[in-house]
Amino acid sequence: MFNESSNDHLERVLIVTADSRTLVGNLLSCDQQTNLVLGQTVERVIRTPDDDEASTEVPLGLYIVRGDNVCVVGLVDESLDDSINWEQVKGSAIGGIKHI
Repeated sequence: MFNESSNDHLERVLIVTADSRTLVGNLLSCDQQTNLVLGQTVERVIRTPDDDEASTEVPLGLYIVRGDNVCVVGLVDESLDDSINWEQVKGSAIGGIKHI
């Protein structure tokens, strides 16, 4: 049986979705259509520089992302990622994609 609490073999990935959401979690499974199953997932909500509210990480837990909603998947450099205070990060919106 798979035990998610044993993280020594899991790859931490960052996903940017078609609607410009940023998700970070442990990649548990994927298939040929790029459907992804993530464990210990958080959504990073990055605020714009003119927004007084702090950026946040919203815990989502076990999460499935459909392949047609995936724009980018990349491995996370965990030591660099852990050194960043994500509440202080500010940035502009990435913007969604358009299907023509």
